[in-house]
Amino acid sequence: MVVHVLEEMRIRALGVIDDAVVELSPGFTAVTGETGAGKTMVVTSLGLLLGGRADAALVRIGAKAAVVEGRLTVDARSAAAVRAEEAGAELDDGVLLISRTLSAEGRSRAHVGGRSVPVGLLGELADDLVAVHGQTDQQGLLRPARQRQALDRYAGAAVAGPLEKYAGAYRRLRAVSAELEELTTRARERAQEADLLRFGLEEVAAAEPRPGEDEELAAEAERLGHAEALASAAAVAHAALAGNPEDPEGVDAATLVAGAHRAVEAVRSHDQALGGLADRIGEVGILLSDVAGDLAGYADNLDADPIRLAAVEERRAALTQLTRKYGETIADVLTWAEQGAARLAELDGDDDRIGELTAEHDALRAELGELAQALTDARTEAAGRFAEAVTAELASLAMPHARVTFAIRQTETEGDGIEVGGRPVVFGPHGADEVELLLAPHPGAPPRPIAKGASGGELSRVMLAVEVVFAGSDPVPTYLFDEVDAGVGGKAAVEVGRRLAKLARSAQVVVVTHLPQVAAFADRHLVVEKTNDGSVTRSGVKAMEGEDRVRELSRMLAGQEDSELARAHAEELLEAARTGR
Repeated sequence: MVVHVLEEMRIRALGVIDDAVVELSPGFTAVTGETGAGKTMVVTSLGLLLGGRADAALVRIGAKAAVVEGRLTVDARSAAAVRAEEAGAELDDGVLLISRTLSAEGRSRAHVGGRSVPVGLLGELADDLVAVHGQTDQQGLLRPARQRQALDRYAGAAVAGPLEKYAGAYRRLRAVSAELEELTTRARERAQEADLLRFGLEEVAAAEPRPGEDEELAAEAERLGHAEALASAAAVAHAALAGNPEDPEGVDAATLVAGAHRAVEAVRSHDQALGGLADRIGEVGILLSDVAGDLAGYADNLDADPIRLAAVEERRAALTQLTRKYGETIADVLTWAEQGAARLAELDGDDDRIGELTAEHDALRAELGELAQALTDARTEAAGRFAEAVTAELASLAMPHARVTFAIRQTETEGDGIEVGGRPVVFGPHGADEVELLLAPHPGAPPRPIAKGASGGELSRVMLAVEVVFAGSDPVPTYLFDEVDAGVGGKAAVEVGRRLAKLARSAQVVVVTHLPQVAAFADRHLVVEKTNDGSVTRSGVKAMEGEDRVRELSRMLAGQEDSELARAHAEELLEAARTGR
């Protein structure tokens, strides 16, 4: 049984499509219709469902929004199913429901398995489920970068392994190069920074500040500056408490308290309360005696030396020089000095660091050279097999004498390259190889880049041949082709239909086509039809079977559904398709 993903799609108010249901079966489904009938809107709808870019212009005029809903059959163990469940989606018996809503104002919303999700998730799921190809994809195949990607994809693990190692070494080389450039180009600025740090650290070291020294000196300066006033106040206070020897008639606090203590002490035995008061008065007397002694000692020890005061002010001035430059307090200055010493050590170690980085830079370039050579060898081997397989497919697409080859080369440089094969060559994030797909359409013709050597029809067949080859090496469940047969006709068109039918044996294939030779090979034929009620044009999707399918093929062949000759040709095409697959 053919694996398939897309089961059904419902479209409402999208351009000329209005409330259409598109049923997509396993195998090969062809979508046709008259020019301008909106058959490409089916592809547009699928593109929206698979995370494509949304444009408010797609919403039908007068409608509030366009909605595309789809039913996808997925294996519960597949990467897409796992990713959907991680986002909170639920599978219903292996069926995943997804929808995309686009408002007339341009807002876009997505739902997967009943859960609102970012639109980007649809694209992630599509990568594992559906391969979409159209005219823009053919143009993309003309770019060498896309051709290299196609070759790498075909080569598989043989290229993926060394490419992963190469990419890691390449990223590290860029980081090392950036740091080296920063160290060398800013050498002057870093040297100036080191000189300033060195000068500041020497200035701090010469002053030898201590933590809290600025606060201590401020307090000492305050005391020394007011020494006379402090001594006078201490003397007056001492005399008030303990008396003045030069004034024997004077009254002092100690004498008065002593008299009070004697008075109550004499009668304390008569009342316990008065005894307690006597004890307290005694304590006051002792405290007064202690304070008076301390005041006497304070006055004796008070230093009013102007020389010391000058020394203190000079030291404070020296510390002020430091706090003006390196911090508000001496503690801040010491913190700056600690950090500055660490930064100076880092700057002084730049020369060593440059040496280390230079050695690593050279080692990485040598490693990249070896990995680039391994990539070249793997790509060259895969290119031969890839080209041979595509050439064989082209022979089945009415290009029996065409031959496809790959040109893999490197560009030598005198600048900053890596050595591959004994030559310095240009390199990038994907290696040093320039990969180009060449086509020789007939014997005697030189191989030329497909951008120059292939016509539109030939390019379409090369694209289809590439996809058929990919289907055998790296299959996805569903392929969607939008007029990939453009520029093809006659016998070549029959062969395109046959190869699409072959591809449909292993995958679901949906093709929007204008060629009856291609549509005849389809397992299911859908037609997009327009209707007009005089004010609104709508398009619907109808499955063609039996006589209806013959009439549609007749229209595609001759533009006339009832032409006997066209009908005969249509029936002949269908019979040839049934027997010639």
